[in-house]
Amino acid sequence: MTLDPFTIIMLAVLAVLIFFMFRNSRKRQSEAQKLQSSVVPGAKVMTNSGVFGTILSIDDDENQVLLETTPGTVLTVHRQTVARVVEPVAVVDDASEATPELGAEPEFGERVDEVHPVDSSTDDAPDIKKSDD
Repeated sequence: MTLDPFTIIMLAVLAVLIFFMFRNSRKRQSEAQKLQSSVVPGAKVMTNSGVFGTILSIDDDENQVLLETTPGTVLTVHRQTVARVVEPVAVVDDASEATPELGAEPEFGERVDEVHPVDSSTDDAPDIKKSDD
């Protein structure tokens, strides 16, 4: 059997595709295992449908999770519908970024709230005066 260069290239491309397929599969499995290990009672989570809540209990035999969305409202969902654990985000209050320097030009798309008075002596528009005709 003679292997021409085109066949060798096609086999190499096939081998690379198979390699990446297995690599991505292992990566997804490890992420899913990490998520399931972080799903514990008391964790704040989001489901696949976008419902946020706190896990009250987990039933491993039935693969069910009791999820409290609001005080007094408890939902029973399948364990695999938990999409991610919600981590609290720390808000950084950087006052130097929020207040621009006086006299500085606004950034593109930035809204300017302060109104500057217009000097009438440099106005290029002609003055329109009422006549008493």
